[in-house]
Amino acid sequence: MRKSIIGEDTLLAERETSETWLDLVALAAVEVTSEDPAYPIEAALVSSGTGGWRAAAPGEQIVRLRFDSAQRVRHIRLEVDERSLERTQELTLSWRGETGAFHEIVRQQWNFSPSGSTHECENYRVTLDAVRALELRIKPDIGDGASEAIASLTKLRVG
Repeated sequence: MRKSIIGEDTLLAERETSETWLDLVALAAVEVTSEDPAYPIEAALVSSGTGGWRAAAPGEQIVRLRFDSAQRVRHIRLEVDERSLERTQELTLSWRGETGAFHEIVRQQWNFSPSGSTHECENYRVTLDAVRALELRIKPDIGDGASEAIASLTKLRVG
């Protein structure tokens, strides 16, 4: 019998290639509250991007995608990496239709630790029609308020 162990990296690569992601560069305008010039938002939104996006300063940040025309959204994937600072981050993902306010999809916290958890990968399966905007709010550290944590986003994919 031939046998092999399928690693998480293999499964992740298979899912990435089989998923049909929206071309965010062609379909949407992006707004950010701040941006480190060395880590532009485009690096997190395009498949060939490396390094991801980083804010220019500490504190809560917003990444907002405004679609040129309404989109059907079934899958949202985001990844964040933090290898140097222990912190608890809070993400809030919301959407807006043709009119009205933003509606929360998910709000969650993640604990980063350089000696343990350094990578957050979230896959949200949704059923959203006529999406005009997606908004990601990132509180990089919900701790004591004195943190110098910088918000970052390694990848954001929408399908």
